[in-house]
Amino acid sequence: MKFLTDQDVYRVTVEFLRGLGYEVETAQEAGLSRAPDEEILERAREGGWVLITRDKGFGALAFVREEEHAGVILLRMDPQAVEAVHQELQRFLEEHKEEDLRGIFVVIEPGRHRLRRSRGKAADRGEGEEEDRP
Repeated sequence: MKFLTDQDVYRVTVEFLRGLGYEVETAQEAGLSRAPDEEILERAREGGWVLITRDKGFGALAFVREEEHAGVILLRMDPQAVEAVHQELQRFLEEHKEEDLRGIFVVIEPGRHRLRRSRGKAADRGEGEEEDRP
């Protein structure tokens, strides 16, 4: 599984994912450090990268504007919750394959995660389905 991380993702999270063996490119490494959200999401989709962000605005792109994507993971964390969110993120990634994330918007927070299928302009996997996992 490969990830593109938004500008707001903590460096410790990037290193955590790399330490687990995942391919991770940061927005800065991709030349997107000042790019708008739409451009970042498009780059991730084109490259087949799952986008990891702390920016709730990507939810609007996925659900309101129905932008296609290869998967979006929203990390609900602050500096005090990093370790707990990393534990839940690792658990989530161990339970799901890359193909399971296509068109899925995931919220990871300490001790739980929620999945919701976004429609996307070409999605055919269902509409508005949700899963909440403690």
